[in-house]
Amino acid sequence: MAALKYSRQRESIKEFLMSRKDHPTADMVYENMKNIYPNISLGTVYRNLSLLADIGEIQKLASYGGADRFDARTDEHCHFMCTECGRVSDLESEGFDRLLKQAEDNFHGRITGCSIRFFGTCEDCIKNKKSGNLT
Repeated sequence: MAALKYSRQRESIKEFLMSRKDHPTADMVYENMKNIYPNISLGTVYRNLSLLADIGEIQKLASYGGADRFDARTDEHCHFMCTECGRVSDLESEGFDRLLKQAEDNFHGRITGCSIRFFGTCEDCIKNKKSGNLT
């Protein structure tokens, strides 16, 4: 594979993702990048997000309630998606390594990664329901 040419836009996209914990969609990234690069196209954002995911510098989270989400955190970790508001967040799990080891011990092939997703209602949505603030 040829060396990847440096791109200020790509670097800005990666920096934006690194500053976020909410796993933005491509449209959210695009809206932010327009503030920095007024002439950037949505296609450029999509291409750079795909490239960053392909080379392992970010994670692409597919099938999270519609649009793909993007995560600058590339280590193995779990995600939680609120089925009420659609928020996606990291979920720390001390037993993650143990679960992966157990899967490897019970599988005769080679496991190269995994994606664990939890679904439910986030704390904010529970609070809003209790206070009667249905948004």
